[in-house]
This record gives sequence, C-alpha cells and structure tokens, in this order.
Amino acid sequence: MTLRLHNFFRSSTSTRLRAALNLKGLPYDYVGYSLRDGQTRTPQFLALNPAGLVPVLERDDGVVLTQSLAIIEWLEETMPTPPLLPADADGRARVRALAYMLACEIHPLNNLRVLRRLNEQFGADEAAQEAWFVHWVKATFDAFEISLASSAATGRYCHGDVPGLADICLYAQVWNNRRFAIDGSAWPTIDRIFAALDALPAFRDAAPPNQPDAS
Repeated sequence: MTLRLHNFFRSSTSTRLRAALNLKGLPYDYVGYSLRDGQTRTPQFLALNPAGLVPVLERDDGVVLTQSLAIIEWLEETMPTPPLLPADADGRARVRALAYMLACEIHPLNNLRVLRRLNEQFGADEAAQEAWFVHWVKATFDAFEISLASSAATGRYCHGDVPGLADICLYAQVWNNRRFAIDGSAWPTIDRIFAALDALPAFRDAAPPNQPDAS
C-alpha cells in the first residue's frame, strides 16, 4: 500500500501524523503545502479535503483520510504493531485524555485560522496574537504538567516507557510552542519527556525543521 501524506511542515497536526507513521514504520510520499500562501484552498486540494486543512492521508486505492487523530486511530486499528495505545481500558482512557487536552484544548484556539481572524476582526497585531497563543498554551500545560507529575502511570514518556498517542500530540505542540519562544522550564516533566522523545529517530524525523520543504 502506497501512502501520500499531504501536509505542511510546521503544522502541529501534520507533525503528529508524521510521528505516528514513523513509529509504525510506514513509508509515505511527502507532499508539502504552504498554508500561508493558500495552497490548501485550490480546487485540487479541496477535492481531497473540502475543509482545506492538513494533514490528508491518501491511499493508492483512492481512499482519502482526514483529521490527524482520526487517521492515527485508523493506523492503530489497521496496523496495531507497535501500539500507540495501552492494552488496558484505563490506560487507553488516560492516554486519550492527555492527547485530547493538547489536540482539543490548545490547537483549535491557536491555529493559523484563529490567529488570522483575531487580526482581521479585532485588529490584533503580532504581539497580541502571541499573547493569545501563550495564554492558551499555559492554561493547558499547567494542568498537563500536574497530570503527568502526579501520576504513577507516567514513565519515561507520558504513559509508561513506550511512546504513544499522548507523546505524539505533546511533541507536536512543543514544537509549535517554540515558534513563540515559550520557555518550557516551568513544566519540568513535560520538558523531560520532550527531550526523551526528541532523541528518538521516529520523532526527530517528524520535527518541522527536518522536513524537505522546511524554511
């Protein structure tokens, strides 16, 4: 099966999916787009995803998958080894809760569409947009840090000593934070886990600076 990944090198959702594919050992053809230049608003791309969003995973049988978390769940269901979710129901619930904190509480408020709308509708300049971004990161990262630091289930990674779905979301978000020079020292457990993930080729190869169209 040939996979084509339509993505943007700096998109945190794209980083998530690149890391998941790498962890699963699945090769893919990289197709890069520039969100700022409107390349996902063309008729050709909208035929793949009418929402005009990345990532999109296209299979050689014509099936097109959208939404990073849904695609990752599809990967887990169809190619369960190595697993991205724990074997036990309680563990899966914890990992999903951690992942959703990042993917559902930070990303929807801080993506490019929202930052642009803040400028267009409310006149928010770059400094105001940055303050908005930092506020919502801190609101969730403070709670995320406590959730990790206070749980015996936290190991080398977010859940135990095998990287999974929560780590994928965390890794992508920390890279997004770096665009706004957010200091991670306030969250030592998060900082430690990110460093451990960044030492793994599957994650490092998914990092925004290491993509073929990074600029």
